[in-house]
Amino acid sequence: MLLKLHGRHLRALSAATSRDPFLARVCKNPDLPAAARSRELLLHDGAGPLVDAFRGHLVRTPCDPGDRADVYLIGPEFDYVGAGDVVRVDPARGSLSVLYRRASAYNSMLVTERCDNYCVMCSQPPKDRDDAWLVDELFAVIPLMARDTPEIGITGGEPGLLGPRLVELVDRFRLFLPHTALHVLSNGRAFADEAFARDLAAVRHPDLMLGIPLYSDLPEHHDYVVQARGAYDQTVRGILHLKRHCVRVELRYVIHRDTIAGLPAFARFVARNLLFVDHVALMGLELMGFARANLDALWVDPLDYQAELASAAATLDRARIPVSIYNHQLCVLPPALHRFARASISDWKNRYFEDCEDCRVKHACGGFFASSELRRSRGIAPLRGDSAPLASTTGGP
Repeated sequence: MLLKLHGRHLRALSAATSRDPFLARVCKNPDLPAAARSRELLLHDGAGPLVDAFRGHLVRTPCDPGDRADVYLIGPEFDYVGAGDVVRVDPARGSLSVLYRRASAYNSMLVTERCDNYCVMCSQPPKDRDDAWLVDELFAVIPLMARDTPEIGITGGEPGLLGPRLVELVDRFRLFLPHTALHVLSNGRAFADEAFARDLAAVRHPDLMLGIPLYSDLPEHHDYVVQARGAYDQTVRGILHLKRHCVRVELRYVIHRDTIAGLPAFARFVARNLLFVDHVALMGLELMGFARANLDALWVDPLDYQAELASAAATLDRARIPVSIYNHQLCVLPPALHRFARASISDWKNRYFEDCEDCRVKHACGGFFASSELRRSRGIAPLRGDSAPLASTTGGP
């Protein structure tokens, strides 16, 4: 497959700077010679003279003198790179990183690894370091994204720690991708400052939602799960401020040993006090980061909390609050809950196991996190009946 890179960033490349990293958008180039097309993957960068090889990962080759771009050859490990993708090329290291995938519905952008929570099950443990470059790079990536991208996820760390930069980022998405839904995962604490919530709302992004975790109706329980004293009060205030200024809010509840007993009471609390939220996601555990480190303390087989999950879903549904079940397989859910199940796992970390091969509803099931190899339900087994297809969502992890 032949591809050409467009939209170079950082600086115009020349012979003197041809080893500097740059960003580019990939597009097909069917006009190159057939002999070149027999290679695995070719990328143009607009750089200078030939550089022979970089550790076997990325090779620059000559191109037509009439073309201002050189050709990059990369190996089969990058066969998922396609037209419209946005990549970072580092010629000095001979590496290529894919930052945005045009054909994927699961583009999630990490904007910081800093966080003011320290959740016991966090799949991406926070790091206290200056990573402002992540936002700087995303500002450059946004103009290269396809205008018909359905949804983009913003994640961390805690995006709220960006302060005004988060507002600027949302505004940039509004300007360049006005038809793209934007889903921001935040712990909500920064929006306890109502001015921050008001500034975010003032952007008037046409399709913005914040996904905010709330783990209990009891402050001390939520604060324990997120390992931050006073977090519950700030989170609830943040939710109230965002909704006061008409920003859509999704509540997220990750199910594990420390949260399962309180799930029915949480649902009743939401139905009585937070009836105005736009969506509630009841989420299975991803066994990465702290969840992996605390696996024995946190893991609960979904078969053992079906009653709590069914009670919570029914309470929210009766209150007419949209509710979804993420990260669960159909075979471990009672049939009555199948209508709430969503295919929520990002495609790059989604998989199925051998047990699924003979399942007649595999096409309708959201599958597993790749990390589920560590632990999965004893109830995993092929289903022999029919099931309505799951609604797909890009709001999952």
